[in-house]
Amino acid sequence: MTENDDKLLDAIISLAEQAGEKILEIYETDYAIEHKEDETPLTEADMAAHHFIEAGLQALTPDIPILSEESAGIPFETRQQWQRYWLVDPLDGTREFIKRNGEFSVNIALVENGDAVLGVVYAPVMRTSYYARRGAGAFKREPGREALPMHCCNPAREKVIVAGSRSHRGASLNAFLEKLNHYDIISMGSALKSCLVAEGVVDVYPRLGPTSEWDTAAAQCVVEEAGGRLTDTKMDILRYNTKDSLLNPHFFVSGDPDRDWSVYLDDETN
Repeated sequence: MTENDDKLLDAIISLAEQAGEKILEIYETDYAIEHKEDETPLTEADMAAHHFIEAGLQALTPDIPILSEESAGIPFETRQQWQRYWLVDPLDGTREFIKRNGEFSVNIALVENGDAVLGVVYAPVMRTSYYARRGAGAFKREPGREALPMHCCNPAREKVIVAGSRSHRGASLNAFLEKLNHYDIISMGSALKSCLVAEGVVDVYPRLGPTSEWDTAAAQCVVEEAGGRLTDTKMDILRYNTKDSLLNPHFFVSGDPDRDWSVYLDDETN
């Protein structure tokens, strides 16, 4: 990695923060809510952040293609030619945005040959950035403070701390927790759950329900640079842009790369 990589990361952090300000401008207004074909909600803030980030990335790196949640119709025949591309969720946690609980984020990742090599997760309400680039470590920057390096908790605590989705907890997670037995759970929205793993607050985040590739890529780089892993339930590292579907498999975000969390799954889930 070079000085230019640091400059690019700084530019992406700034872009995510500015997109966050666009989101906050709409956050307290009486905004309209639409629904996509899959019944997931869509707001003015999603689209405002999408357009802002897309324009910013095109200005910064005009030669690198962009795949965003709000422009996801690019066919695999086109995408599979990409060796390097931006993978963006302009507003991750739209349901939390609508609930006005602050637990949403802006996610921007640079993917190279299936691997997320740069990631920024920005929480607009907390004005906190989580970021990393491959080989340079993971950091958390809060307002008015110096950026601090992050490290996962390894090995996992005897009483496991689990991150769970605030809006998507289901039977599969409940079955996992029942087998885990000795645990505490922290509920949180969006990619911020993965960031809790990266900063050592949480041992594992099991996601046993549907997500898309833009939900995880930025956080995966952060978690891996903090010493953790993001794997499917076979404990294989998640890769990007390898198939027609942009849906992720069920996965674990773990601070302890040697812990096999799949042993706590029902056979049907695994």
